[in-house]
Amino acid sequence: MKILYPIFLLFFCVFFKAQQKQYQLIDVENNKKTTVKDSVSAVKFLDSLSQNSYYFTQVKNVKKEGNVTSIYFVKGKNFNEANITIPAEAAKLSKLKTEFFTKNLDSLKKEISEKYRNQGFAFNRVKSKFTGIKNNIPQVEISVVEGNQRKIDAFVIKGYEKVPTRFIKNLEKEFKGKTYDDRNLVAINQSLQNHPFVLLDKPPQTLFTKDSTQVFLFLRKKRSNSFDGVIGFGNDKTNKFTFNGSLNVNFRNMFNRFETVNVFWQRNPDKGQTFDLQADIPYLFKSNVGTNINVNIFRQDSTYATVKFLPSIYLHLSSRQKLGLRGRFESSAIIDTLYTQGKDFTKQGIGVWYEFTEPSEVGLFLYKTRIRGEADYISTNYNKENATVTQNNFLFSAERNFHISGNNYLNLRGETALLNSKNEFAANELLRFGGWNSFRGFNENSLYADLYYYGTAEYRYLVGEQAFFDVFGQYGEFNNKSLNLKPKIYSFGLGFNFVLPIGLMSFQISNGNEFGNPIKFGDTKIHWGILSRF
Repeated sequence: MKILYPIFLLFFCVFFKAQQKQYQLIDVENNKKTTVKDSVSAVKFLDSLSQNSYYFTQVKNVKKEGNVTSIYFVKGKNFNEANITIPAEAAKLSKLKTEFFTKNLDSLKKEISEKYRNQGFAFNRVKSKFTGIKNNIPQVEISVVEGNQRKIDAFVIKGYEKVPTRFIKNLEKEFKGKTYDDRNLVAINQSLQNHPFVLLDKPPQTLFTKDSTQVFLFLRKKRSNSFDGVIGFGNDKTNKFTFNGSLNVNFRNMFNRFETVNVFWQRNPDKGQTFDLQADIPYLFKSNVGTNINVNIFRQDSTYATVKFLPSIYLHLSSRQKLGLRGRFESSAIIDTLYTQGKDFTKQGIGVWYEFTEPSEVGLFLYKTRIRGEADYISTNYNKENATVTQNNFLFSAERNFHISGNNYLNLRGETALLNSKNEFAANELLRFGGWNSFRGFNENSLYADLYYYGTAEYRYLVGEQAFFDVFGQYGEFNNKSLNLKPKIYSFGLGFNFVLPIGLMSFQISNGNEFGNPIKFGDTKIHWGILSRF
């Protein structure tokens, strides 16, 4: 009996299944069959046709043979295809004719509604009215109920509410009174994307009332303090293997005023050391005026030392642009009396500068675009010679990240600087460049010039949001009148950057030389760095 029980159960299931009813829906026009499990599913299928613009679907016949019920139907005309008539104003806004044929009425209505929404009519309604059939084509009239036009009236900060008052006023200055549309919402989102001090927890949201439109920004204070350390390996001028490196510490927004205090120290292989202290306060007295104070000390072993003091005041032209006026006070003293290439001097001057920054959508890149220009008028006094001359100092740099396709990016960067005067420059007042952040493949600040320019092309391959690899090449020229040098130089290399729990790690291998000289393996420079935020 125990053996017969499962056989009986299997027979019962097969028999029950055979007794179940089936419903077949057959399209008369193309004889296409659709099988459903019950009558409720058959009704839902027929209803779905009317919801997809087959409004005149008709059941022509129903046949029942055993457990199979066959339903024959005709979909009729698809009313999503129609001859359209729309008002002249809607036609002008949508760049359409007032009468035309469309194969997708639903899509057309969405397109017209989108056009009105982009004009601030957030609650517009696009209506369609069936007026008959002509030449077997449905005739439809479209009308638009615009509603009230909406404009951005105010911003409401939620979450991190201790942002500077001027920060909110600048947002209102840029967007208040503008049409409430997707384009301006995207612009608001982009203006806060990768902001140095705040994060958007979620996209901007909107509260509509009868008389106002308020945009809510859900902000969070960003961990913006940073520690940036770089260790370099390479040979000095005597081909002796040496270590060099830099430390860069930023204390930012500790008092919720978007302020920055930056401390930088660097040692190059030729025993030169740089100490730089900079303080920046962007909104003085809740205004759009900011101040930047910079003290820079450079000492070349026991040969000479130079001190610069650069007080600056600037105006925020927009959230991305600054225009500044600065003073320049500089003093240099020769320590080694046997060093005849340098001179004791003091400088006083005034200058202007401009800066534009655009944040990057890629968190691993510092900027999408950065442009900086400087111009200084300087009076220089050579102490021992009791001579005073005027000089001009110019600098221009630009950087841009281009998205090629997929994970491929191209970083282009260029920089040029000029120190201009009728007199011959001393070695300790020349421009210095070269190294990790300028012309790679050369030691830090090892190139001296009164004029230089160079360009960098760097291919970057992004690996997710955690790492990218890069290959770069550089070309440059510089002029040193005192030594009668005008070399053409190059550098090349590769590296990788990836995110660790402690921060962003960078590793770079580079080599460079003057055109015409052979590449030397001993001139290879290796840099390893870590950028950590806290």
